[in-house]
Amino acid sequence: MDESLRQFEDIPGVVWVPPPEEFITVDRDACTGCGDCVRVCLASVFRLREGKAEVARLERCMECAACFFVCEPGAVDFQWPKFGTGYRSEWG
Repeated sequence: MDESLRQFEDIPGVVWVPPPEEFITVDRDACTGCGDCVRVCLASVFRLREGKAEVARLERCMECAACFFVCEPGAVDFQWPKFGTGYRSEWG
């Protein structure tokens, strides 16, 4: 396997291709600290720190955009990575 690809034991069958740039950001002023992004993210990308969400593990993102849809408008900026990089699954 290409050394730049990442796999995680706790999420079998999934490979992440490192993205060329950040594609998720959190606006701390718009974030209410509700933790919905933490709860909805199956890959544990987010964490709460000092009462606000932050991206803790971008390399685990499955690109579902659930965080964008559950958070307050403007709190999470999500753009799908350019050139199809990111999440790949052996299940299609």
